[in-house]
Amino acid sequence: MGGVSIWHWIVVGVIVMLLFGRGKVSELMGDVAKGIKSFKKGMAEDETPPAPTAATPADPKIIDAQATPSAPAKAETKA
Repeated sequence: MGGVSIWHWIVVGVIVMLLFGRGKVSELMGDVAKGIKSFKKGMAEDETPPAPTAATPADPKIIDAQATPSAPAKAETKA
């Protein structure tokens, strides 16, 4: 009881074939395959790093924290 044997799957398959026909099932499986391929392609595109654009410099500037500090600006005072 409750077990699903090969005969159950065969009966379900025959009923599906009768309801939808052979053409509809093959179209459905083709659409599923296309969906899987486009999903994999989308995942592969997400993993590639984006190409540098004109807005982002190719070589980022490095700020040296050890550099000598410039002379502080003199505050002008009005008398």
